[in-house]
Amino acid sequence: MATILHVDLDAFFASIEQRRNPQYRGKPVIVGGLGSRGVVSTCSYEARRYGIHSAMPMAQARRLCPGGIFLPSDMDYYQEVSAQIHTLFYDFTPVVEHLSIDEAFLDMTGCEHFYEQLQDMGSAVKAKITSKVGLTASVGIAPNMFLAKLASDLKKPDGLVIINESNMQTMLDPLPVSRIWGVGTQTQKQLRRYGIQTIKDVRTRTPQFLEQILGNGGLLIWELANGIDDRTVTPDSEAKSIGHETTFPTDISNIADVKRVLANHAAAIGRRLRAKSLSAQTITLKARYSDFHTVTRSITKDYTFQDDDTIYYEACDLLDKLPRGNSPFRLLGISVSRLTPQQQASLFNTQAKYKLSCALDRLTDKYQAPIVYRGTEMKKGPK
Repeated sequence: MATILHVDLDAFFASIEQRRNPQYRGKPVIVGGLGSRGVVSTCSYEARRYGIHSAMPMAQARRLCPGGIFLPSDMDYYQEVSAQIHTLFYDFTPVVEHLSIDEAFLDMTGCEHFYEQLQDMGSAVKAKITSKVGLTASVGIAPNMFLAKLASDLKKPDGLVIINESNMQTMLDPLPVSRIWGVGTQTQKQLRRYGIQTIKDVRTRTPQFLEQILGNGGLLIWELANGIDDRTVTPDSEAKSIGHETTFPTDISNIADVKRVLANHAAAIGRRLRAKSLSAQTITLKARYSDFHTVTRSITKDYTFQDDDTIYYEACDLLDKLPRGNSPFRLLGISVSRLTPQQQASLFNTQAKYKLSCALDRLTDKYQAPIVYRGTEMKKGPK
């Protein structure tokens, strides 16, 4: 039988902000977009007492907790802390699947003999995270991925829950069907029509009945309700793309403003490529209009690149091919894909652009902030 451990960092972004700003500890901290269209990314447990939760409009969060500490997301820093934590997991097992910036599965099968009991295994992982980065995590341990993830969510924050064959149905049966992977709002409505509201209600129906009312997904839902999940922890592969996008506080249509946004996105992506020693070959532009209609355009070059200018000018060419009309932009984003280890640029001008980008990276690293900007990134007038 497998032993799967799921780690879920508690209120990750907000906890990081409380760690680096001790005066925020014990106070309601809300992290996310601070503009008129911003939403909550994460909030501390102190803020959750006011009814605030992830994905809530920031304006609503301010009404619920006017005395809260509202902070913009600092994704570069959060990713840096995440990388530190995820590196720690390899002290326990080589089989790690990073589910998100604040979650991971660890396949601990075969490692059980290092611990007197599974409780000690979970405690060791939690203690390592706290001692090395000063944050808490909730841990679930179970025979499969579904049960391990469900367990980690049962006693947050700073929880440790073990699900095994002896207690599985006792713990699952009272839970709402929304706890089952794949059961969203529409599926819940469909199940409620037949009086199915808890995991026990699902378990006591036949798989044939669930397939009849839910289609092919019915069997999977029945299996999960019975603690059956045959997926395996899959170690991470290399990143498939790198991207950057912005939702604007107010829609923009001025072409100079649009291209300035693209220039800033290109600089951010180029810097991440070079930091990871990667080259890209495909550029994709994403645009969402004020009516929420979203389009993408891509181009694949016959050479690889890592420099900001190539990303920017190709994105501008893709911009020219977008349907425009009179509709302004609500969101703009760029991503690059077909990533490979960094290669020697094939064209002289690309080499020169790459060297320039590297020089700007060194200046940014030295002064811990951008101090030299390309003209494409600047508004009219001095910056």
